[in-house]
Amino acid sequence: MPVTWTAADASGVLRVPTAADDKYSRGVVGMRTGSDRYPGAAVLGVEAAWRTGIGMVRYLGDERPTALVLAARPETVAAAGRVQAWVIGSGTDPSDRSDAETAALREVLSGDHPVVVDAGALDLVQGAAAPLVVTPHAREHDRLRSLLRLAPAAELTDVAARSAAAAETARALGGVVVLKGSPTIVAAPDGWCAQVGSGTPWLATAGTGDVLAGAIGAVVAATAEHGAPLAHAVATGVWLHGRAASLASGDLGAAGGPITAMDVAAALPRAVAGAVASAAHT
Repeated sequence: MPVTWTAADASGVLRVPTAADDKYSRGVVGMRTGSDRYPGAAVLGVEAAWRTGIGMVRYLGDERPTALVLAARPETVAAAGRVQAWVIGSGTDPSDRSDAETAALREVLSGDHPVVVDAGALDLVQGAAAPLVVTPHAREHDRLRSLLRLAPAAELTDVAARSAAAAETARALGGVVVLKGSPTIVAAPDGWCAQVGSGTPWLATAGTGDVLAGAIGAVVAATAEHGAPLAHAVATGVWLHGRAASLASGDLGAAGGPITAMDVAAALPRAVAGAVASAAHT
C-alpha cells in the first residue's frame, strides 16, 4: 500500500524564503500551456504557480493566451530564459499542435530540467530524457499505458490496485506518475508510492487539473536545486492543491460548497502558509 502524504510531509519539502533569497533562488518555472482554443488553461496554471510561492513564472504560448495571462498576472515574464522546471500540455490538443510547437516541446523534454507533462503533451513523453512528471486522469493514464504497451487500468477503483498500476506505469516510463482521482496517487519509478487525500469532491470541476499542474511545477522549480526528491516535491504540490480546494470549499460552510478552479488557485497561499505554520509548531 502507498504511504499517506500529510501536511507534515509537505512542510518538510516547502522552502521558506530568507533575506538572502532573490527571485531566481526562489525558483523559476517555465510554462508552455494553453492555446487559442483553450486559453483559460494558461491563466489558471500561471495563477496557480504564482500563488504557490515561486520567484518567477515564464510563460511562452500563443498570442491570445499570452495576452490573457499578462492581463491577469502582469508580473509574468513572456520571454524565454532560465528556468528550474517546466509545465507543458495543459489546455492543448495534439491534433491542433503545429510542427514548430511539437519541436519546441520535444526540446524541453530532451533537456535537463524536470518537466510536468499534462493533457495535450502526454503523447510526447515516451523516450524523453528530462526528469518527467505526468499528470493523467484515468482515461489519459490508459492512453499512456497503451503507448508503453501496458494493459488498461482505467476500470480499477481500489487504492491498492490503482497504486500498483501507477507504479507500473512509472517504472515503464522512468518518471513520476500523478494518477488523479480520489485519492490521487503519486508513484515514482523506484517503487516509492504515496496517496494524497487532502482534497474534496467539490474539486471535480473544469480547470482544476490546470491549477494542479501549475502548483506542482512551482514546487518542483522551487525545490529543484535544494535536494528534495522529485516525487516528494510532486506529492507536496498535489497536497497543496487538495488542501487549497478544501479551504476554498470550507469557506462556504461546515459542509463545504461548490468551488471553481480559480477559487482553488486563490486559496493556495493559505494552504502553503498552513503547512509552513504546522512545521513551525512541531
